[in-house]
Amino acid sequence: MGSSTEWKDRKYTETFEQELRGLERRRACDPNCTIADLEGTLKHLYIMDGQDWLGRGAVQDMVMAATIAAYEHFIASWQAEKKLSSM
Repeated sequence: MGSSTEWKDRKYTETFEQELRGLERRRACDPNCTIADLEGTLKHLYIMDGQDWLGRGAVQDMVMAATIAAYEHFIASWQAEKKLSSM
């Protein structure tokens, strides 16, 4: 029974880590990238997630959830980093 959900955990983790790597690269390579930019993207991800009228399916739902979680995590970490550096 546990193996039937393992693929979901793997897909979620894979997507989450991939999104984090992409966000880290973007921040490192794009001096114009700001927290506000990422918050704007996150806002659009929330909208896209809410507009799933026809049903994306289990895999795409997992990808969307992991992507949103990665953005939330990255933004919160960056905000905490800025807060610590301003002390």
